[in-house]
Amino acid sequence: MGMLEGIQRKIRKRHYEFSKHAVDQSIIRDISVAELEEAISGRCEIIEDYPDDKYGPSCLILGFTKTGRPFHLQCSYPSRQLIKIITIYEPDPDLWVDFRVRKK
Repeated sequence: MGMLEGIQRKIRKRHYEFSKHAVDQSIIRDISVAELEEAISGRCEIIEDYPDDKYGPSCLILGFTKTGRPFHLQCSYPSRQLIKIITIYEPDPDLWVDFRVRKK
């Protein structure tokens, strides 16, 4: 099983927790838990990988809700018992190409 599938499986089973930062950001940005789960369970892809992140290996996932709202979700690798949601936000189209590649 690949990393993305492992993350999706744990999110579906609700085996995840939010960092304080992720909780704050989801409130500020009006992102519901249902939207997060929908974006990760649907069409999504890992767009950046941070194997040497200072807080532990993590990756950035691009996912979309059923209504097409894009989200970036940074989370820990699925090797942790609980996936740690580090941050979640709606990517700024001025900073990203197709929400996938950072503009230079």
